[in-house]
Amino acid sequence: MYDPQQAHYVVVTGIVVKDGKYLIARRPGGKLKMADYASRPKDTGEHWYNVLEDLVRREVLEETGLAIKNVGYLTSMIYIRPDNVPALIVSLYADHDGGEVKLCPALTEHAWVSLDEARNYELIEGIYEELEMLDKLLAGKGAGEWEKRI
Repeated sequence: MYDPQQAHYVVVTGIVVKDGKYLIARRPGGKLKMADYASRPKDTGEHWYNVLEDLVRREVLEETGLAIKNVGYLTSMIYIRPDNVPALIVSLYADHDGGEVKLCPALTEHAWVSLDEARNYELIEGIYEELEMLDKLLAGKGAGEWEKRI
């Protein structure tokens, strides 16, 4: 039975990696960020696998024109939206698998940045820390857990 008291969103963010750099993009009037994608699956009693991976593949393609592969998990968080609906945010990463950046109308600019270059951009809170985690993971040091940097 549907219980609106237990309703929530599942949001997937995707960090696309190409040649050691990370794709960031800007929404009009907003800070630079990794794209975020929302999904609210309905309960039909059926089972699906790779739901988050398929979702991030589809949305990255739709919003940036890029194909991705090797999708992996980085971290997660809970965010309470302004309408008080909780959102579980799952941060994934993936390798670029083809295509040139062609932004959808919701995005206005983009950049491929190294971890050091990312410091020069006004990123949404927490994004830089995720890039740090991914940088460590890709260097074979293990991502660890998300931690606020001062």
